[in-house]
Amino acid sequence: MIGFILFLFGVIVTLGMCGLAAWSDFRGFRIPNIVSLIILGMFIVTYAGLSALGDREIVFMSLKSHIGAALLVLVVTLAMFALKQFGAGDSKFATVIALWVGLSGLVPFLLYMSLAGGVIAIISLVLKKKKIFINPPEGSWIDKAQQGYPSVPYGIALALGALVAFIFEGYLDFSRWSEVF
Repeated sequence: MIGFILFLFGVIVTLGMCGLAAWSDFRGFRIPNIVSLIILGMFIVTYAGLSALGDREIVFMSLKSHIGAALLVLVVTLAMFALKQFGAGDSKFATVIALWVGLSGLVPFLLYMSLAGGVIAIISLVLKKKKIFINPPEGSWIDKAQQGYPSVPYGIALALGALVAFIFEGYLDFSRWSEVF
């Protein structure tokens, strides 16, 4: 039961931070470092706690799988950052999400993140051409899109990709939890 509570707390805090990152990126194209640090901390506490309780194998893979996924995403997103195609906050945020989902959740995370990012980019193009909103908040994604800036708040896509990957990994499967814990 303690393992279940620890795991549930880790998942809820992580998804809450994903929502905060998406909102912050929407409002001003910035993902605060504290969001990524909290997600990292929650993974460490949850993984270590479940390992100490002997429940780690129930929900998580090997540590190598989780670290491997994070390193892979970090290398790719740092290269994209160097090419000015991805923000530093997006890179850190994507890396800690990859840490949570591991190698088995990496494909759904990246697939749905990419699809959501494409939809957001299309919406940006529509906003650029049609100026739908009269007085959007200054500096927000809508404001910048209507002014013609090519920026996309990828934190939203990352958060949606994380949510789908968590579902894919069974982190939000209540029936599985009742069998496991």
